[in-house]
Amino acid sequence: MPSTYTTNLRLTKQADGENPNTWGEVLNEGVISLVDHAIAGYTSISVGTTATVTLTENQGSGDQSRSAILEFKGTIGGSHNNIDVLIPNNSKLYVVKNSITYTDSTDSLVLKVAGNTGVTVPSGTVALYVTNGVTVQAVEKTNLSSLTVTGAARFDSTVTVSGDATFKTNISVSGNTNIGGTVTVGGAAQFASTVTVSGKGKFMTGALTPIVTLTDAASVATDLNTGNVFYVTLGGNRTLAAPTETTTNIGAVGQIFIQQDGTGSRTLSYNTVFQFPSASVPTLSTSANAVDTLFYAVRTTTKVDAILVKNFNRS
Repeated sequence: MPSTYTTNLRLTKQADGENPNTWGEVLNEGVISLVDHAIAGYTSISVGTTATVTLTENQGSGDQSRSAILEFKGTIGGSHNNIDVLIPNNSKLYVVKNSITYTDSTDSLVLKVAGNTGVTVPSGTVALYVTNGVTVQAVEKTNLSSLTVTGAARFDSTVTVSGDATFKTNISVSGNTNIGGTVTVGGAAQFASTVTVSGKGKFMTGALTPIVTLTDAASVATDLNTGNVFYVTLGGNRTLAAPTETTTNIGAVGQIFIQQDGTGSRTLSYNTVFQFPSASVPTLSTSANAVDTLFYAVRTTTKVDAILVKNFNRS
C-alpha cells in the first residue's frame, strides 16, 4: 500500500512495511520538517507581475501554503490593481505581513480560497488570518486577561475595555474618543482643542485657566477660542475690538486684566458689541501701573455684557 497524506498539512503517512531502508528519512523530511515549517516557518512571496498568485501545495514535501508566516512583497499597479492570493481549501491559520508597495489608492491584496470571496489584507499590516477551507477571516478580536505593551501599539479598529485601564505614560488620540463612563485623571490633563460636555461637569478642586497675554495695539484683539482670561498692558490710548469667535462661544464668561503702563493715563474705548450697565461706558483708572478688570459674558454673537471693576492692586 502506498503512502497517503494528512488532509490539512499534507504530511506523509507511510504504509505498513513501506520504505524499509528509508523510513526514518521519510519521517524526518515528510513529517517532522514540514510540521516545523507549519508551526514557525516563514515564506517571502513576490507579487505584482500577475493578478492571481496561487500558493504552491505539495504532498509530503515543502511548499508555500504550509508556511506559518507569509510575507508579501513587490509592487501593485500597471495592468492590474488587485492581486488575489489563492490558498488551499483546507483549514489553516496564517500570520500575514503585507509589505507590498501600492501605486494607487484602489490597489488591494486579497487572501482567498479559489471560488470564494476572501478578505482584503490592509497595506503595511501584520495580522492573523484563519480559513476553514472555504472562507478566510481576519482574527479581529482577542480577549486578554492582561496586556503589557512596552513599545508603540497600533489599533486599526475598535478597542473595547470593560474593566480598568491604567496608562503610565502619554496617550495620543488623533480622532474622536467616546467615553461612556467615568474618567478619572490623577495628574494634569491638557486639551489642545475644544472640550464639549453634554452633561454636568464637576470639578472636585479648582479648574485653572491660563492667562492669555494680548498684544498691545491701537485696536486690542481678543480671540475667545484661545481662552477666557486675558491680560493687556496699555502703552497708549486704545480701543478694545469686538472679540472673535463669539459664535462658538455664546455663554462664555471671562475677564480681561487691563493695566496702565509706567506712564499711566491711557484711555480705552470699546467696540459697540460691549454692553455696559445703563449704557454707561466706564473709564479706566489713570495711575501708572493701575490694574482694572473687565468682567464679560457673551450673550449673543453681537452682544457682550461687561462691567469694569477698577483700581486693583498695582504691580
